[in-house]
Amino acid sequence: MDKALEKFEKLKALLSDCGSLAVAFSGGVDSTFLLKAAKTVLGDRVLAVTASSLCFPQRELREAIAFAKQNNIEQIFVASNELEVEGFAENPPNRCYICKKELFSKIIAAAEARGFNIVAEGSNADDEADYRPGLLALAELNVKSPLREAGLAKAEIRELSRMLGLGTWNKHSFACLATRVPYGERITAEKLEMIDKAEQFLIDLGFYQVRVRCHGSLARIETDERGMNAMFEKVLRDKIYSRFREIGFTYVSLDLRGYRTGSMNETLTLL
Repeated sequence: MDKALEKFEKLKALLSDCGSLAVAFSGGVDSTFLLKAAKTVLGDRVLAVTASSLCFPQRELREAIAFAKQNNIEQIFVASNELEVEGFAENPPNRCYICKKELFSKIIAAAEARGFNIVAEGSNADDEADYRPGLLALAELNVKSPLREAGLAKAEIRELSRMLGLGTWNKHSFACLATRVPYGERITAEKLEMIDKAEQFLIDLGFYQVRVRCHGSLARIETDERGMNAMFEKVLRDKIYSRFREIGFTYVSLDLRGYRTGSMNETLTLL
C-alpha cells in the first residue's frame, strides 16, 4: 500500500500541473478514480465528458451520471456512433484505434468549447502489457493518461478507490461491447444489443466478472471462478440458455479458461 500511496501523490502532482482538466468519464473503475482525484486536486476546474454510444451499456451511463451528480462535478455528453465511422464496422485488428481517434476528437472539441484545453483518460499501467492500438490514437491527439504516467496498476487503483470510499473499488472490469466480437466479423447494432442484454441478464443473476463473446449465432461466456462454479447448477444453466435464445443466440457455450481481458487478441500474431 505504501507504494500505491507514493504513486497517488505523483498522480495528484500531475493533476495539479494541469491547472484545469476535462476527464473522459465512463463510470468504470479507472475513470471514476481519476475523476475523483482530479476533483479533489482541482475542485471546480474539472469537467467530466461522457460518451453516449451503442458500444457502452445503458447501466454504465446511468452510473456515470449518478456519480457526477453526487460529487457535484460538471458533466457534458458527446454522442458517438462508431458504426458510421469508416472502417470500424468491418472490425479490423486496429478497430480500437479507429474508435478512439473518432471519439476523442469529439471529446476534445466538446471540452475546448467549455474552455478546457487538456483532456485526460483512465488507462492504467497494466494496459501497456496488452495489445491496445487505441493508445496510439490517444498519443496522436495529445490526450493525457495520468494513471499510466503515475505507474498505477489496476490492483493499486482498486485499493486506493476503497481508501477514498468509492463504490467502484470492487466493480467488475468493463470494456466496450465491440471487444466481444472477433476481429474480421462485422459489428452490427443488433449484435451489440444482443451482447448488452445477455451480459446484463448474467449480472442480474448475480454474476460478478463476465463477458459474452459473440461468434455469429454462438455466445461464448467467460466468467470468474465463482461464476464457473455456479454453472454446475442445471436449473441456472437452463435459465441462461433459455434467455440467450430469446435474445437471439442459437448456441450458448462456457469458455473453460474463464474470464480474461483481451481474449479476442489471442487470435492475433503480433510482430
